[in-house]
Amino acid sequence: MPGRTIWKGYIQFSDIIVPVKLHTAVHQDRIQFHLLHKRDRVKLHQQMICAYEKAPVPPEEQVKGFELEERKYILVGPAELEQTGPEDGRMIEVHEFVKDGQIDPVFHERMYYLEPDTTSKEYHTLAGALKETGTAGICTWTMRRRSYLGALQVNGKILCLSTLRYADEVIAVKSLELQKTSLSEKELKIARDLISQLSAPFQPQKFENEHQKKLQALIDKKVRGEKITLLRPKHLKPTAPDKLLEALKASLKRVA
Repeated sequence: MPGRTIWKGYIQFSDIIVPVKLHTAVHQDRIQFHLLHKRDRVKLHQQMICAYEKAPVPPEEQVKGFELEERKYILVGPAELEQTGPEDGRMIEVHEFVKDGQIDPVFHERMYYLEPDTTSKEYHTLAGALKETGTAGICTWTMRRRSYLGALQVNGKILCLSTLRYADEVIAVKSLELQKTSLSEKELKIARDLISQLSAPFQPQKFENEHQKKLQALIDKKVRGEKITLLRPKHLKPTAPDKLLEALKASLKRVA
């Protein structure tokens, strides 16, 4: 089942206008815990406490401030913040088209599906053109008083919209300062053979969230009143550089 419609708008590129409905493409169904008072098992509530008076501060006495230096702030009120926000709009404006492979995965944030809001020949024309050219439309739009940068792409026959991070939010890979190392041709060949042996079509349904399964099993056991056995975590040691070739050979032998 597709996610519910969360927004309606229009894709605009050049003089073409395509009405669309925005759907969430993913959902997170995770086990949630409540924070309780251990003694009486009543839910705990968060409060904003004044660090000086050590007392709760009601919402009407709270204000946002930008720290210039220690204990020196510029206060900003709700009306002032409202002026800086973008105006709501319904237009997804495509500025340019780039090759799909040019968008580094680190820029992707969240994926949405776009469904034609009406029987739209323009929608299918755009989807077909993106697929044939292998391109994505770099676009901007405003939704719920927030501005977004995104990539308009095609998945099969469906248009998708991915929110993208801005360039100043991404940490450059070169900042990691990776150490240079040398590998023998034999080590590389065995590694390639190992990858070849383990290669398979991408089938995400083969994998389950093991953490969620263990959490659910723990809850089920506690509901039944069973005793919980605490296990010691395993600590794995990294492969030593002089043992790499030996480890690669052993791994390849297991999957061959």
